[in-house]
Amino acid sequence: MPDLATPLIEWYRENARDLPWRRAGFGAWGVLVSEFMLQQTPVARVIPHLEGWLERWPSPADLAASAPADAVRQWANLGYPRRALWLHRAAIEIRDRHTGVVPRDVDALLALTGIGDYTARAVVVFAYGGRAPVVDTNTRRVLARAVDGRSQPAPAAKRDLAAMDAILPPSDDDAAIVNAAAMELGAVVCTARAPRCDACPIADRCAWRAAGYPDTGDDRRRQARYEGSDRQARGAILKVLRDAATHAVPLGDVVPDWHDPRQRDRAIDSLIADGLAEASEGLLRLPS
Repeated sequence: MPDLATPLIEWYRENARDLPWRRAGFGAWGVLVSEFMLQQTPVARVIPHLEGWLERWPSPADLAASAPADAVRQWANLGYPRRALWLHRAAIEIRDRHTGVVPRDVDALLALTGIGDYTARAVVVFAYGGRAPVVDTNTRRVLARAVDGRSQPAPAAKRDLAAMDAILPPSDDDAAIVNAAAMELGAVVCTARAPRCDACPIADRCAWRAAGYPDTGDDRRRQARYEGSDRQARGAILKVLRDAATHAVPLGDVVPDWHDPRQRDRAIDSLIADGLAEASEGLLRLPS
């Protein structure tokens, strides 16, 4: 395999975006919160929410002391609001199991609510300087093209961790930079639809480019359209509950003009099932 680490490190040091979680002293809690927020959400949307969150809850214990409803309300319109509940539960677990300190071990992180392979390794590497492969959607695309010669990655697989581990240099510090650089490259240069190969630091070592940019297909699962979806209905209902502050809302006043009453009721039921809302005596509220 060609050396991908050296050009990635050089490129990253010159071109990395100045993002809050990359700054010295940001802390493991800040990294963990940022990783929860960044799941399926663009960086530009996350930054102001992250700053507001950490100003309000600068430690896991601060969040754990608040009600779940406060977390859901603070999450605002970031989308996928179950992440707010998971982060709240993880904060309680960090307080109770780890004396309020975000653990630095992958297995201990994986045992927390809402944390999967990517987030656990991201915290270990980017917060604590540990050595592990960190693979997100952008990294997978870089690996698919540079290593496998594919136009798009195959569905997520454990092999991606092995592929990333294979290109990491021996130094822990350099390995962390290569992890970050691969993600950055996929986010701003090796993009899904319009890769800028002329600006790519590993273009001369890319298997996809060497093969003449073949279209190898895209087997990834497509996200359902948002407009008119149950997700949109859930979002509209949660906005009503957030805007109601600490008050409960009569069920009949929760988006009463929604175009599909059955979809509205289905969305309410799913929010209750997910723990994002509570209903009693004809009233709906955020979780207490």
